[in-house]
Amino acid sequence: MVKHQRRYGKRLDHDEKLRKKEARSVHQNSKVARQTHGLKAKMMHKQKHAEKVQMKKTMKNHSERNVKKDEEKPDDSAALPTYLMDRNEQRDAKSISSAIKQKRKDKAARFSVPLPKVKGIAEEEVFKVIKTGSKKQKSWKRMITKPTFVGENFTRKPPKLERFIRPSGLRMKKANVTHPELKTTFQLPIIGVKKNPQSPLYSQLGVLTKGTVLEVNVSELGMVTTGGKVVWGKYAQITNNPENDGCVNAVLLV
Repeated sequence: MVKHQRRYGKRLDHDEKLRKKEARSVHQNSKVARQTHGLKAKMMHKQKHAEKVQMKKTMKNHSERNVKKDEEKPDDSAALPTYLMDRNEQRDAKSISSAIKQKRKDKAARFSVPLPKVKGIAEEEVFKVIKTGSKKQKSWKRMITKPTFVGENFTRKPPKLERFIRPSGLRMKKANVTHPELKTTFQLPIIGVKKNPQSPLYSQLGVLTKGTVLEVNVSELGMVTTGGKVVWGKYAQITNNPENDGCVNAVLLV
């Protein structure tokens, strides 16, 4: 049906016919309910009952949206743990709803980066062709001409197996990260490259270009979560062109 509609479109009176069919469906269902008997009738009535109960619950929740309720008081005979002491506060459906919405916004904010759009870089600019072999005929190796990040215990593959060469002079280990709220810059160690918007291959190789999202070690800043745990790693986005400046400047995503 969907395929037919895509090819040939709909009738001019399609929406009107659909509306009339839905309006008639009430009478049709009523007729079926009157004529059905036996096990089929029992199943139908059970389904209708469940629908009515669900509708009543929805209506009740809607009417109680702005009604404030006290938490149920626990039994006084039992000792109350310390983490439950402050839970006798008022709670209403609207505040819970807004709290959930706020959590969703916070979750979405993690992906809202300072540089949403980045200029594309051609592969010819990033990779330089290296010819190998005694007669320099094979050209299957590539040298990366942009700054890169490699892990702490990184060791190069044997020369015959190495596909991408990352020069040691272009390897970066630290980034100048600016905290947007404190307006202060810290030099922090890079833990890894989370995503390079240019290409998944660049993310895998750890190529550092403008707009790349890094993971940096923020344990020195003393940042803590709401639970009181020290934050170890946080994401930051590169805001400069490291190949031009010789350093990595980034903004912390808070």
